[in-house]
Amino acid sequence: MIGDPAAPGPGSAAPAGVLAAAVQLDARTADVDHNLRRCEDLADEAGARGARIIALPEFFTTGIAFDPALSHAALRPDGRATSLLQRLARRHRAWVGGSFLCRDDDGEVRNAYFLAGPDGALLDRHDKDLPTMWENSFYIGGDDPGLIDVPDGSPGGALAGATAGAAVCWELMRTGTARRLRGRVDVMMTGSGWWTVPRWRPRGLFDRWEARNEATARRAAADFARYVGAPLVHAAHCGPVDCRLPWTPLRYRGRLEGATLIADADGHVLAERPRDAGPGVVTARIQVGRTRPAEPLPRRYWLHRRGPVPTVAWHYQRAHGRRYYAAHTRIPGAEAHG
Repeated sequence: MIGDPAAPGPGSAAPAGVLAAAVQLDARTADVDHNLRRCEDLADEAGARGARIIALPEFFTTGIAFDPALSHAALRPDGRATSLLQRLARRHRAWVGGSFLCRDDDGEVRNAYFLAGPDGALLDRHDKDLPTMWENSFYIGGDDPGLIDVPDGSPGGALAGATAGAAVCWELMRTGTARRLRGRVDVMMTGSGWWTVPRWRPRGLFDRWEARNEATARRAAADFARYVGAPLVHAAHCGPVDCRLPWTPLRYRGRLEGATLIADADGHVLAERPRDAGPGVVTARIQVGRTRPAEPLPRRYWLHRRGPVPTVAWHYQRAHGRRYYAAHTRIPGAEAHG
């Protein structure tokens, strides 16, 4: 683990900027009660260190795998997940954000990122634009720009008058996401649930592909700050994943790999927690505010190469997932869990 400075002690000179924290979570798939408790414990740890910006990961209520239980694990937009964000924000006088499977009044499920302010008010939400791979089985995409404006008079000071950008997992991989946020945000609030390439045969080849995949997970988060010109707080998952692979008799056995980190607007990693460190919190001081982006946008759809296994999975699991979602997850007019 690198960085992770603690809050200054009594009598010491306080470093410039605001203390931000990113949570690395060891979620249990579809176990909402357990995951909410774990998030509260880890966010409390961040708050005890003095963090005034706290990011929870994508799918912080459920984790992620190809598990049919996820079809029934979505929460209401005013349910227990948002209540947790609000409670944590009030308790620690902090800005707290994260995304979860959210079933709206139209019966559709979306991967919604909510941000709560120090007074407990929910500011706004961002719905991830395109589900990734088997995620297509459990939610549909949104079309908002991912901009969350914070009023000038907001309590807490850290983000008052600022614009936060929200982006989730493979949104950080796409040029279009950077284009819509570039030069328009003062801090990026992000999270992911990024899984490994399985160790199939030939092992040497798949291990090389996984090494590149893990490096891409880290680069996608840190480099995104350079593309948009703002500091970035990125929360993620760790731990094993074991589930069936859609449309095949095979099982996927792998891990969620973190890239839990905090980066400045130039993409320099200020604090990082590797996946093998397990669940925990990283903190670093950031300068909230937009700068001239340090990296020009490429003229291509993807900011980073996906690799052969993710590329195949992107297409075939997307086709499967849309059918699965319509048959098993979408419940028009249905009530979500609390």
